[in-house]
Amino acid sequence: MSKRFVVAADGVPPSPSPISNAVVVGNQCWISGQLSVGPDGKYAPGTAREEAERAFAHVFRIAEAAGFDRTDIVYVDLAFIDLADVGEVNALYGTLFPEGRRPARTIYQAAALPFGGRIKVQAVAARE
Repeated sequence: MSKRFVVAADGVPPSPSPISNAVVVGNQCWISGQLSVGPDGKYAPGTAREEAERAFAHVFRIAEAAGFDRTDIVYVDLAFIDLADVGEVNALYGTLFPEGRRPARTIYQAAALPFGGRIKVQAVAARE
């Protein structure tokens, strides 16, 4: 059976919820949903792109703390408050992942996100 362990990451404020930043099971890393949160652990509002940049930065730090690289990310789940923000975030998304290594992805509109956030990013990384 695969070894399972919980990961915390430097530079990622702890969640106010009783969750783990990520759990590694075998060759997979399941990263909890990340919001635009500043170093003080409080919601950092901004444009959809700014909030996505902060959320993705947390996802990448967590993946690295677990021993994975951003190119190991195989799936991304994006929750938006307003689907009108998708285009703005797509422009960013295309710069975050190299051509030919872009993860599979789901996008949906949520009725609400914690702390009034505009976007939440969660991901799965895997190695062969």
